[in-house]
Amino acid sequence: MNILAAWPPSTSPTQLKSDKRTVLFNIASGTSMSCPHVSGLAALLKSVHKDWSPAAIKSALMTTAYVHDNSNRHILDVAFSTPTNATPFAYGSGHVDPQKASDPGLIYDITPQDYQNYLCTLNYSASDMALFAGDGFKCPKASSTMEPGDLNYPTFAVNFKKNSKSNIVTLKRTVTHVGIPNVTYTVQMNEPDGVSVMVEPQVLRFKKPGEKLSYKVTFMQKKGSMVQGGSFGVLEWVYLNMYHVRSSIAVTWI
Repeated sequence: MNILAAWPPSTSPTQLKSDKRTVLFNIASGTSMSCPHVSGLAALLKSVHKDWSPAAIKSALMTTAYVHDNSNRHILDVAFSTPTNATPFAYGSGHVDPQKASDPGLIYDITPQDYQNYLCTLNYSASDMALFAGDGFKCPKASSTMEPGDLNYPTFAVNFKKNSKSNIVTLKRTVTHVGIPNVTYTVQMNEPDGVSVMVEPQVLRFKKPGEKLSYKVTFMQKKGSMVQGGSFGVLEWVYLNMYHVRSSIAVTWI
């Protein structure tokens, strides 16, 4: 996607030495263009929800993003000679929707302590940890090895071993209800090719905003299945047609 945005007049639109033009606006694409736009949206969300953490704001933007246009056509990856349907490796969670992000229904929050505990499992020294957490921080004694997928992130990254006959990975997530009172969410699943997915429980009932509930997702490789380049799916918590809390799934064989 190309984005029209302000452009520094000290830099030419093509950034080539031979280009002597100066412009106030330019059309470009990539993370350099998307980052400032999403940062602005994050600031807007913070002004509406002053008690939300950075992780909560990120969750709201990600779980309300969409991957189909207004003609219900999937986002395409034009990096190939023949454009094909893009994957989460290309678009992440999709195209942001600021209005929906302001009322996401559920959020996946992560505290600084969660990040610190994760770093503890990577065998950082006490002096290394002090750079992140301060001199008084001590790693929990019972720290066990964690994978990135173990963080309470609003997406699922699953690594299967290529030579394993029984690939099974279970991840836990905790969601915080930030919508209207007395709602019941049901799970909807689009399984990745070659993978069976089991969610427990399949229903989440919230009585009031601020309530937290947890669920587990178990990913099991189907017999003889291994998808080159990765396999992708979607887990979605749905309340009527009001909330669709969408999480991308990416499974890779390493």
